[in-house]
Amino acid sequence: MPPSKRHSLHLDLPNALTEDPPRIAALFLTIFDAKAGYTIAWKRSIPGLDITDSVEFKSLPSGLHNVKEDTVYFIHEDEFAGISSFVNGEAEESDRNALMLAVGALVPLSAGRLGKSWRHADGLRAVARDLAKDPSETDPLEHYWQEHQYREVEDTIRAPSGEESPSIQREKRRHLKSSPNSQPRTRNRAVSSASALAPPGQTLSIHHPALSITAFLDTFGPLIFPLYKAALLRQRILLVGQAPVESACNFVYNISVISALPSSLHDLLSLSPLPTRLRPLFSVGIHDIPALSTGSRTSQHTPSLSSGCQTYGWIACTTDNILSAKGNLYDTLITLPPSHSTQAQSKVWPKIQRNKAVNMKATQRDARRYTGLRKDLQRYRSASPRPPSSSHLQPSRYTDSEEGDNDTTPFLPLPSLDQATIEREAISSSSPDDEYSILQPQSWSALAYNSFMWWASAGEKRTDLEEESEYDSALLANLGSVDAHSPIRQRWSSSMGLDSGGGEESGVSFEVAVFGYFHRLTVLILRTLSDVIDAQDGSGGSVDGSEGGERRTGEEGEADETIEITSDDMMKMGLDVWSESDRGFVEELVEFYWGRKASVKGGTVECCGVRVL
Repeated sequence: MPPSKRHSLHLDLPNALTEDPPRIAALFLTIFDAKAGYTIAWKRSIPGLDITDSVEFKSLPSGLHNVKEDTVYFIHEDEFAGISSFVNGEAEESDRNALMLAVGALVPLSAGRLGKSWRHADGLRAVARDLAKDPSETDPLEHYWQEHQYREVEDTIRAPSGEESPSIQREKRRHLKSSPNSQPRTRNRAVSSASALAPPGQTLSIHHPALSITAFLDTFGPLIFPLYKAALLRQRILLVGQAPVESACNFVYNISVISALPSSLHDLLSLSPLPTRLRPLFSVGIHDIPALSTGSRTSQHTPSLSSGCQTYGWIACTTDNILSAKGNLYDTLITLPPSHSTQAQSKVWPKIQRNKAVNMKATQRDARRYTGLRKDLQRYRSASPRPPSSSHLQPSRYTDSEEGDNDTTPFLPLPSLDQATIEREAISSSSPDDEYSILQPQSWSALAYNSFMWWASAGEKRTDLEEESEYDSALLANLGSVDAHSPIRQRWSSSMGLDSGGGEESGVSFEVAVFGYFHRLTVLILRTLSDVIDAQDGSGGSVDGSEGGERRTGEEGEADETIEITSDDMMKMGLDVWSESDRGFVEELVEFYWGRKASVKGGTVECCGVRVL
């Protein structure tokens, strides 16, 4: 959309809590029959859209019989975002005293990762509750379809400039799939810039997945950083857990957003097509196995196309444990703790495995960074006037109570959190020798270095750790300095579904601050690597086409020369110089985005100019 045609956010967008939900391309009722299994009892869709033999399984994942209500997100044919509201009602004894049904809808993906489908959550839930009383009474479905269905002519006129009808989008995707290299490096309403922030005083819809970011941070703790690194490498990431499904779907959304590539990096990265974001599939099951087998950068299949962005890898969640046994389907497996674990005396952490064998843990640097992040986030408040109404979402142990919530209370009060507290939490959930402890043990080299620094500083507070903390805090600094009416902020706000009303003095919400933090971290890591590669290749480098994508070469064409990454470079990127996993992460990052080999040097201990370790 040309800048001259952009509309002022504050003038044109109504309040987030009252804005009309997007038009739907399909509406359906799925019922689980004890004899017939999954059955579509009622459906309506736009011409040319077939929803049989697919949505009934996606809208009713396994394990939902253990909960009363749930909301499920899924992707249909790479073109539509699906949302279903599940209700577990009462029935005759012949039906095992349970009536399990879901009312679902499909929304075009043109508006973002979920097409703002969350705006239908309340409406679909109300219809589902009515049908749970009498499934044969389908008038609520008819009324909902008549009110929200997509009408080609009417909605083409009403659609904002730059948005296209579902039929036009389908034709364009078919063309792109047959010609994968024809896609320009553009973003389609993706949150991908650290400075793409929401104007002051905006709020999120109460069902927006971004509002789960607090529970996301609380669930993963320092493990959020190795998870973020896996997503940045565009791996196939599978979250396995139990019902309810909504919280896991929200986590999928958050991981996809925090690992997106800001647009400022697009010209620095030589990989083509550029995987600007990790493709979110949300809820999947055994029927999705063929689709899950594709999407890896090592796959022989063409990278998938979704919402106009070419992507590698994916992230999804499932309640089908059988998928975790198929190691060829994924690169990273995350086993989520059950919802009742929040009542446990000791913290129960997710289990992250790579290649079905290697347990991924947070580095010591990740733990310090997480501590600082939690403290720095105290000055930000949520973009929602109240938490989502879904009672089954995993609550955060650090959020305010309803009674104590006011405009001056921090959203994440942390009175006495330090690294020792985090380490005690990590260890308290298991025995000291438990292999699933979330922090990597301190290496002998790091221990020797810390001991040396303690001796050199005569036991005083270390300046290097203070500088490290200030370096991390800078990632959250000045997030509200971008003009509130700039096109980039309005584009971010549109894709996130933000609208005016409420907020904080700085004009930046808690959710925006977290996303901005990780986007800035991505810029820091990849820009540092780009500078190192350019410096080694020499000035005047060119871009040379090669199989598998474009690769940057120097004047002498030494594109295959190994890139030397020093410990100073590692510290600039905020990574752990003593961690073997972080060194491996940088090597994979250079190979993936630049197609180059890298040699990463770790930390060293020197005394009087002589290397000791």
